[in-house]
Amino acid sequence: MKIAAAAMGTNVAQHFGHCENFILFEAEGGKIVSQESVPNPGHKPGFLPNFLADKGAEVIIAGGMGGGAVDIFNERGVEVVVGASGDARECAEKYLRGELISTGAVCHEHAHEHEGSCNG
Repeated sequence: MKIAAAAMGTNVAQHFGHCENFILFEAEGGKIVSQESVPNPGHKPGFLPNFLADKGAEVIIAGGMGGGAVDIFNERGVEVVVGASGDARECAEKYLRGELISTGAVCHEHAHEHEGSCNG
């Protein structure tokens, strides 16, 4: 299983599209066996969800995410987990244990204020 986390270094980014990098965790038997950091290739509408799905991601972990990205991930069969914060590896490990639950925090890019953990 491959889990992707939108990150700012090693911590979960609070907004998926504006992260510095993506950390791709390979898990086998409920344990992380390898990880790779990939720089964010650029925030273009619709690009990042397909980029990560093409890399084999089955799960994406982020603090918050726009509805368009959520829709594309859903179309590609990638599970979206939002509302996460802290160390990306710890979040991936919590996901594998069934302890990381999505809050459903969707960022509305054209709203005047963001709610919850969607801080831009």
